[in-house]
Amino acid sequence: MYDLIMKDILGSPAILVGLFALFGLLLQKKSSAEVISGTLKTIMGFIILGGGAGILISSLDIFGKMFEYAFNIQGVIPNNEAIVAVAQKTFGKETALIMLFGMLVNILVARITKMKYIFLTGHHTMFMACMIGVILATSGMTGIMMVIVGAMILGFLMAALPAMLQPFTREITGSDDFAIGHFGSIGYFCAAVIGKVAGDKEKSTETIKVPQSLGFLRDTSVAVSLTMTILFMVVAIAAGSEYIKTELSGGQNFLIFSLMQGITFAAGVYIILAGVRMLLAEIIPAFKGIADKIVPNAIPALDCPAVFPFAPNAVIIGFFFSFIAGVVSMFILPLFGLKIIVPGLIPHFFTGAAAGVFGNATGGKRGAIVGSFANGLLISFLPALLLPVLGDLGFQGTTFGDSDFGVVGIIIGFISNLFN
Repeated sequence: MYDLIMKDILGSPAILVGLFALFGLLLQKKSSAEVISGTLKTIMGFIILGGGAGILISSLDIFGKMFEYAFNIQGVIPNNEAIVAVAQKTFGKETALIMLFGMLVNILVARITKMKYIFLTGHHTMFMACMIGVILATSGMTGIMMVIVGAMILGFLMAALPAMLQPFTREITGSDDFAIGHFGSIGYFCAAVIGKVAGDKEKSTETIKVPQSLGFLRDTSVAVSLTMTILFMVVAIAAGSEYIKTELSGGQNFLIFSLMQGITFAAGVYIILAGVRMLLAEIIPAFKGIADKIVPNAIPALDCPAVFPFAPNAVIIGFFFSFIAGVVSMFILPLFGLKIIVPGLIPHFFTGAAAGVFGNATGGKRGAIVGSFANGLLISFLPALLLPVLGDLGFQGTTFGDSDFGVVGIIIGFISNLFN
């Protein structure tokens, strides 16, 4: 029963979001047909989003291997899934309990404060619960006290970070229909603030003029395909045909393989956008039931791809410049005596893209560029600074990738040291 609830239900983002939609529709006393349709479409939208992410991640994984081989780079690669998988072997029970009670604290905070946000990104909730548990355990805290303190920190963050971002999320969406519930929020906040200072929101990435002869680039899917194909080709040539044919492509010509990977990446982005549109169309009306009955005026806080459809050009610009910042950081980190953080393509795509959208909302094209570059620096330096705080987990060759994990982990570690 424990595994069923904690792993199969609460540990499955699609089921978790589907349950919120189900409860919302039931609280509104919708017909059985509407309840079934709304719940299934919500889950389906999340599965489509996840399917697109899976396609995109497989393509990014290949790109990352090419990049590491081509430039002979060794270092720590941030990957939330990898570090959590390692940590779960020791802290699985603590992670589950902090996650469960943290969700209850989130609802309580939303009910009694002005931060009316319910965090619905289940996998990020689990990642943060895991990191909090690891750092509290490293500082010497155990048992019930560890779960209580961890849950209170997690539940507060689940309401406070979407609230912090909401003024900028509102600029992107033009409404308060949803918030962003993703633990890259500090990076997005910095991107929006820097974009506001450095750019002009009237000069949006979405108004980029394309010559008539290049009119096909107005199609986001085509533009993404071409951009990623060029990147794959350049790195593939640097890596060499022999490595790609023997290690990655199964004997396929390395240029054809790179072409297909670039297009595969674009297909993943297209599927993600389709999943987001379906998810938003169902979860927002369904959530009204929870807002009306349990937490008046509650706003669902969704995963960062929820903002991608509002500025598709900024998504690609954000990824590109966040990744460039990651590459630059590799050469700067050793100067500060820090471990090299190899740019993780997954965090740089998802958080870089979202940072680009937030930067564009406040500062247009220049805001998207400068804001996403700042995000790239954050998710390079913060993981390096977090490593010592993670104790034995800091020697695993991977770490948490997104900005909030770094900031929260370093603060918890610092406060814990004051009491030891």
